[in-house]
Amino acid sequence: MSCHLPDADLGSEVNPSQSNMSAPQHPHLPGKAATPGAGDFSYVGIDAILEQMRRKAMKQGFELNIMVVGQSGLGKSTLMNTLFKSKVSRKSLVSTPEERIPQTIEIKSISHDIEEKGVRMKLTVIDTPGFGDQINNENCWQPIMKFINDQYEQYLQEEINIDRKKRIPDSRVHCCIYFIPPTGHCLRPLDVEFMRRLSKVVNIVPVIAKADTLTLEERDSFKQTVREELRANGIDVYPQKEFDEDADDRMINEKIREMIPFAVVGSDQEYQVNGKRLLGRKTKWGTIEVENIAHCEFAYLRDLLIRTHMQNIKDITSSIHYEVYRVRRLNETNGQPNGQPPNTLADPKPHFPVL
Repeated sequence: MSCHLPDADLGSEVNPSQSNMSAPQHPHLPGKAATPGAGDFSYVGIDAILEQMRRKAMKQGFELNIMVVGQSGLGKSTLMNTLFKSKVSRKSLVSTPEERIPQTIEIKSISHDIEEKGVRMKLTVIDTPGFGDQINNENCWQPIMKFINDQYEQYLQEEINIDRKKRIPDSRVHCCIYFIPPTGHCLRPLDVEFMRRLSKVVNIVPVIAKADTLTLEERDSFKQTVREELRANGIDVYPQKEFDEDADDRMINEKIREMIPFAVVGSDQEYQVNGKRLLGRKTKWGTIEVENIAHCEFAYLRDLLIRTHMQNIKDITSSIHYEVYRVRRLNETNGQPNGQPPNTLADPKPHFPVL
């Protein structure tokens, strides 16, 4: 993303003739006001690095790549539009019934430049139409795994170039939101197999789609069942325990892990509720308010992805998932005379039932 903001005005230069030679002076950037500790000889100014980092980040902008996975009809596009309060994901337009369900999984990416209070971000939403919609869903995770690895490979090739770019475009998938159907019973074999394999290469955040179809008791019971099945199958979803950096992180992330999977409701329609305009879904018995934590857990998901853990999600993608791929690829390349990329789908074939 090209996000160049004009350089800050440094103002007029300091006149050396005005300096007081009888007492030592703290140097300041031209045109900048003295810092609060400028009169204190013990003040160094290390805290100014925060402002420097902020200004640099504002100039460069940010990138966030989110993948949504789930069978058709679970509200993936609607939820993404609700998260970012704009049309960032478009529903597929089909002309004939034969085209309604793709014969194979398609990978579709839509990028948007979003700006809020001077902060610019390039958001890319990656959709996977066709996932889980076939009669035989054996190995349907493979095209998605290949796409994620292809983005790692593309970044790696840019990184090892002799004349590499000053800033490498980041198309790596930072987070995968996996939509679980609101059955109220248990995870399907397809859900288990997908999350078990993909959790090793990308941050997965599972959500129960269209949670308003469940009663509160059914929802709580289903969430507990899903958590138990995730543990039983060794599936580590975000935020992973082994990446908690300190006690504070552990305390915050434990509360998040107790809520997973998030029971969410999406809507891009506004309704009048008690004199306020709110996003929600209107039914005969009332309006389900999307951002009301008493109605669903959409607000918790939004805070996790955007307001509290966005940078951590990106850091884990770069320092953990991509690093594992990079080390493996370089080791394999060094062992191959032609340095050809390895087969990223060389995992052993799972015992996967026909659904």
